[in-house]
Amino acid sequence: MEEVLAYLKKLEEKYNNLSKELSAFREKSKKDVQKVGIVRFNPFPEVGGDQSFSIALLDDNNDGFVITSHYHRESNRVYAKPIKNSQSQYQLSKEEEDAINRAINA
Repeated sequence: MEEVLAYLKKLEEKYNNLSKELSAFREKSKKDVQKVGIVRFNPFPEVGGDQSFSIALLDDNNDGFVITSHYHRESNRVYAKPIKNSQSQYQLSKEEEDAINRAINA
């Protein structure tokens, strides 16, 4: 009986350790990219197709960033804006807002 009780005590300790590790992992993973939203669009209707895009990469708290690439035949411009609680301190384009909303609602 003592042997069984000792074994159960070890199992309980292992269970408690695993529970703590799992809780720490869950807390840490909240900061990982968990939500992604992408929008393709054509900012220059007179030329080309939907080769420009905005992509939002957010964590569990809707923090992260949005990257926008404006493609034109002669050039390509890329912009990145930080996102905090699904908002940015910088003005967002319609496409960037759409990408953020897609990420949040995915």
